[in-house]
Amino acid sequence: MEIITVEDLMVPIEAYGVVDEDATLMDAVIELQHAQERRDMEKHPHMHRAVLVQDKDKNIIGKISHIDILRGLEPRYQQMGDVRTMSRAGFSPDFLKSMMQTYALCDMSLTDMCARGTRVMVRDFMYTPAEGEYVEAEAALCEAIHQFVMGHHIGLLVVRDKKIIGVLRLSDVFRQVFEIMQKCKIEG
Repeated sequence: MEIITVEDLMVPIEAYGVVDEDATLMDAVIELQHAQERRDMEKHPHMHRAVLVQDKDKNIIGKISHIDILRGLEPRYQQMGDVRTMSRAGFSPDFLKSMMQTYALCDMSLTDMCARGTRVMVRDFMYTPAEGEYVEAEAALCEAIHQFVMGHHIGLLVVRDKKIIGVLRLSDVFRQVFEIMQKCKIEG
């Protein structure tokens, strides 16, 4: 039986978008676009959904997803606290809509919000991954699948010797699982 490891499926850090913590939101969006253009379409056909953030010593300290980029356009989201937890808490659509009114979200044009993105700093809205969002490069893929399922993550940071060396994306894991299931169907 072949053991698939995390490292077999991860996107190496060199192939992922990375920005400095003092970059702007616009810098992050441009880097995400560049990462899309240089990705290995054969091995990783799915689009990247995040950019990693590094400190001055080149250590990865956070990431910025599509949602984080949109959140970065409206600084008043930070006044609301942890919107990730809040969104999973089961609040009604009416309550969430009332929050838009209370915090005066979307009270300017999308053009004005996007123009703000040229001034907003990445460090002010990046997401700092929690302990359960890291996986060892040598770990069996099954361990990573468990982390995806239990944590509802779309990506895990891959570590070797306490250094982040890549990203394991849920889309790549699912693609691998689907291919194996297809083989089982044919063989079975």
